[in-house]
Amino acid sequence: MDIPPSSIKLPIGIADFRNLREDKRLYVDKSAFISEVLRDHAVVLLVPRPRRFGKTLNLSLLRYFLEKRDEDLSELFDDLVVWQDVEARVHFQKYPTIFMTFKDIKEGSFEDTFEAIQDLVRQVYHEHRYVLDAPELTLEQKDRYRRLLRSEGSKIMVRNALRDLTEYLYLVHQKQVVLLLDEYDTPIQQGYLRGFYDEAIDFFRNFYAAALKDNVYLFRGILTGILRVARESLFSGLNNVRVRSLLDPEYATSFGFTEAEILHITGAEQQESLRTKLKAWYDGYQFGGQVIYNPWSILCYLDTRRFDNYWVSTSSDDIIYDLLAHRGYGLSSDVERLLQGENIQKRIDEHLSLRDLDHRPDVVWSFLLFSGYLKPCGTSEEAGTQLLNLAIPNHEVRLVFLNVFRTWLSGHLGGDDHSRLLQDALLGADTETAERLLEHLMLSVSYHDVNRHQPEKFYHGLILGLLVNMEAHYVVRSNRESGYGRADVLLIPREPGHPGVVLELKSLDTRREESVDEAVKQALRQIRDRDYAAELRSAGAQPIHELAIVFDGKLVWVRTQDADV
Repeated sequence: MDIPPSSIKLPIGIADFRNLREDKRLYVDKSAFISEVLRDHAVVLLVPRPRRFGKTLNLSLLRYFLEKRDEDLSELFDDLVVWQDVEARVHFQKYPTIFMTFKDIKEGSFEDTFEAIQDLVRQVYHEHRYVLDAPELTLEQKDRYRRLLRSEGSKIMVRNALRDLTEYLYLVHQKQVVLLLDEYDTPIQQGYLRGFYDEAIDFFRNFYAAALKDNVYLFRGILTGILRVARESLFSGLNNVRVRSLLDPEYATSFGFTEAEILHITGAEQQESLRTKLKAWYDGYQFGGQVIYNPWSILCYLDTRRFDNYWVSTSSDDIIYDLLAHRGYGLSSDVERLLQGENIQKRIDEHLSLRDLDHRPDVVWSFLLFSGYLKPCGTSEEAGTQLLNLAIPNHEVRLVFLNVFRTWLSGHLGGDDHSRLLQDALLGADTETAERLLEHLMLSVSYHDVNRHQPEKFYHGLILGLLVNMEAHYVVRSNRESGYGRADVLLIPREPGHPGVVLELKSLDTRREESVDEAVKQALRQIRDRDYAAELRSAGAQPIHELAIVFDGKLVWVRTQDADV
């Protein structure tokens, strides 16, 4: 099978299962998700996954299978795997169902957020307005219903709206209700970004608890989102919520594409080069121990036949930019190791509170993992604590880290030209130009940024960020064994006969009144004594430049010495 011909319609941007099937668009069968949900003993289930991994489509799939209606929709399912599940078919079109998606609730204030939620409630009440004709509802219940239809309900009425609607539907149908809540955490993330996190948490804690806690009218409550928000902040008192995160084996293949599915829809079974590129760009995710591909990016590739950065362009990545750029995590030695293809070991907290990002630096790794920017690669142990090995999943996500840093750098240096000028200065041992460019950069960096971390680590990450786009022609290595020790940074040419550079970075030790000359001499002597240039000689670099870069706050000195050949 070749790449799907133009006669096959791709489901790009379509999250409604019925529309997708009736329009005969490509559908990768994920209907086993229905069977797994029905066999799950949890009444309330939270399945967090990264964005664009099919969460909304899967809830739509559930809705059309379970929702009670007069119209027979069996044609949507009769060629899918769920239709072979006799136990699952018992539940086909049996339950009144409520579906709400919060994916577009991205307001700038709590007042606007509440108004948007009020409008969502109005829409879902309008969808089920037939209950107003039912004798099972009291006059008081119908009055409350009409007030919410007119968006005239109080905050308490809106808070209890979902709980009340499950009761009304149960009274009319005499059947428990299915409640499907898509992207439940989007308004909470917006609250964190826009400064109304406490108000958002306070409202949604009561909004979700009213609908999900001890609700006798509920058959199943299914929530999807990106994060598992900490129970103490959002789900306090909700001890019936079962979370199936991307670290758990349950639902491992329900979101995203497996390798077998990829090979089938791309026709890559007989094309090794295509398989290799697909894996490099879009593979690498690990859900419950299963290898998973990014479905959005795969579909976009099938549409354009070009390998490109599709997933990242679907979102503004506001929190990611805030963490990696504004807060300096992107300049850390951990990110530096990740960009070099290495693993890092971190303790992961599945009970994530966004507020923790403000005072617990370690939480950033949990956020990046569950948001899809890192993948798990097994476990390790340190001092009796189990750590998760983390890595960047693929080339597409690696570009996120690079682009975030470049955006930050462009804002500080005024564009990529300055970065290229610095690279040229280092390759030519032009210490005067390198010193001037680095000082220009440091003038735009706050003292708070520098002092937040160990200074040498900050400077180290900064230099690495300036050099990452040299990778087409240079291997950029950091803290690697060479000779008798570890060089801070090596620029190793991919082809012999090109310049090679050793960089030794040093923060001036003002506590012991170290002079600039002393710091420079110590750094250059360390390069020579430990033979940091050994790997450059092995790579055929010519000439080899040995440079010391000394920092003192925002002041920079760059000096060089001739390398031993």
